[in-house]
Amino acid sequence: MPKLTMAAIEGTFIEWLVADGEHVNEEQPLYLVGTDKVETEVLSPATGVLRHGDAEPEAVYPIGAQLAVIDVECS
Repeated sequence: MPKLTMAAIEGTFIEWLVADGEHVNEEQPLYLVGTDKVETEVLSPATGVLRHGDAEPEAVYPIGAQLAVIDVECS
């Protein structure tokens, strides 16, 4: 979970934009997260295959929580 505002200590996972196991490119939007003040797309840090974590829509996660993994070996 990225830090969305200076005061944020947690954020809400909203939805996946890419299916589990799908090939993604660096900078491609992967999922939406938000707080009560802002909503944003999280971009892929690398090219590879997206592996969803256990993130559930509307669930709240602490800043720094791992929501997904990019398998660069499969790129």
